[in-house]
Amino acid sequence: MQAPLWSARGHVLQFESMDGSARCLGSARLGAVQVGAPVFNVWVQVRGDGWIESREGRFRMRRGDWMAFEKESAPLVQTGPRGVCIGVALDAKALDGLQALNDGTLYAGRGRVPAQELRMLLRLWRKAAAADDDGVAIRPLLLQLASVQRDLAARVRRCPGRSRTRKRQVFGRMQRARLYLEGNSDRVVRISELADLTSFSSWYFSKAFHALYDESPQALSVRLRLERAALLLRTTSMMIGEVAAATGFDNCCSFARAFKTHHGMSASRYRASRVTAKTGSVRTG
Repeated sequence: MQAPLWSARGHVLQFESMDGSARCLGSARLGAVQVGAPVFNVWVQVRGDGWIESREGRFRMRRGDWMAFEKESAPLVQTGPRGVCIGVALDAKALDGLQALNDGTLYAGRGRVPAQELRMLLRLWRKAAAADDDGVAIRPLLLQLASVQRDLAARVRRCPGRSRTRKRQVFGRMQRARLYLEGNSDRVVRISELADLTSFSSWYFSKAFHALYDESPQALSVRLRLERAALLLRTTSMMIGEVAAATGFDNCCSFARAFKTHHGMSASRYRASRVTAKTGSVRTG
């Protein structure tokens, strides 16, 4: 394993090609890494915060968040003033090796890493980055990453397909579509966009998506947009009409109905309740 590639203090690292089957990457303190090489890549925020922009959209990263991208995603990973984000880029050989080790693989997606596992991941990443070999040292890190994704791996059996290989292929494409929905929670995403992204027909995509996630792409899109609206109401001073526009609703009336149905109260009451709760906690402290 070669020394890790680091970016820090405003520097943008362009990662354009692989030399070996795996490479450790990192970004810290306002650094950025642009992944141009066609490789599968996984990122874990181990300190502070940051954000990732990819072809699937824009994502905020906080300590303990992980994200994984297919080779077509080309993410730009950026860290905040106190942020540290570690990553690993893997070619097909490394992914095949993981499958041989534990009969599994890594998938595109995002999630959270428990604090204890986060420390373990950082130790394993450091050991892999410091090792001279290209195969053995990376295995514990890949196995730990696969363990972090265990909830995703459990869903593969629900995918359509006769063989395990086919199910994994379908699941990988569905995960990328789900990331696209999460990364575009500021607008309405058409089924045709998601079908094109996964190279499935609109009919097949909708059916497979619902079977896998127990909700339609349209329902998930609305839920994500309403969760984003709640976040904006809690953390910004945007007017309710501005929040509606920022989450892809055509008008305030449709936004008001959808918000009340999902959150059980009006947007104005939701904001007021959060302000009251915050004020009360400050006074109590």
